[in-house]
Amino acid sequence: MDTRLLTTFTTLARTGSFTAAAAELHLAQSTVTVHIRTLERDLGVPLFDRLPTGAPLTDAGRRLLVEAEEVLDAVARLRSAAGEDGPVAGRVVVGTPESLCATRLPAVIAALRTEHPDVDVDLRAAGTEECVQGLRSGHLDLALLMAEDAEPPEIATEPVAREALALVASPGHPLAGRDRPAAWGDLAAEHFFLLEEGCAYSDAFERRLRAAPGAGPRVTRFGSVDAARSCAAAGLGLTLLPATTVAEHLRDGRLRRIVLDGPPLADVPVRLARHRRRWAAPAVRQVARTLVRHLAQAGDGDAGHRAADAAAGEA
Repeated sequence: MDTRLLTTFTTLARTGSFTAAAAELHLAQSTVTVHIRTLERDLGVPLFDRLPTGAPLTDAGRRLLVEAEEVLDAVARLRSAAGEDGPVAGRVVVGTPESLCATRLPAVIAALRTEHPDVDVDLRAAGTEECVQGLRSGHLDLALLMAEDAEPPEIATEPVAREALALVASPGHPLAGRDRPAAWGDLAAEHFFLLEEGCAYSDAFERRLRAAPGAGPRVTRFGSVDAARSCAAAGLGLTLLPATTVAEHLRDGRLRRIVLDGPPLADVPVRLARHRRRWAAPAVRQVARTLVRHLAQAGDGDAGHRAADAAAGEA
């Protein structure tokens, strides 16, 4: 069987559109149509329903998609084995929260360029749900999720680090100048600038805010760390962000940390994730190892390397 037909099949299954599949594969739409018709004739079953709104998989198509992906993975493994004696090379697409893009990952990219110059990494800033969908669709090879106990179906995750959170406001904010910690009730009527829905720690913080007696906070959501941070620094309200993203603002006095009464805000786990069924190419495994090496907490190196191997499909 021509593996090009399987590649077209899996691409159309992922995109749900003949037009989108043709654009991604750099083929004419008529060629995609011919590939799918040929494969359906060879297999003896219809793989897609042709609808005005798209091309969803039939029951047979959903069942055979798993087998097609396994065949393509086997072909990729065969080609990789043929080039094992050469340098690790390839492009790896990693989904990651914006805060990690800006603070933690430049060192990873620098290390990879030095140690594996033939490996290219594309970073895609995305929230938890977007990363999960990217892994499922094949648009992402790896993802970093900032979420507690994130284990979506078909996605394997391993904890590799933890990120501290900071609740901050401008120095002139009433809660910033107090000589005692702020109770959750003190936050009830404040204005908060949080990251967009789907950011696990922002969603959890808002739920806790609204659970306080008499709570009626005003919450504005942003897709940008810089936007949320700038609003807080301008005196418009408070924001909750990873401590690394506000460290410079705290040092130079543009922001001040708000201390809460009771237990401190829990650190957020950073989890390395990949699709369970897809084979991980050598470049993907190397990027996973390098991510873990730079993100794992000091003193937890052995556990971190086990996590990298598991997340890269070696465990």
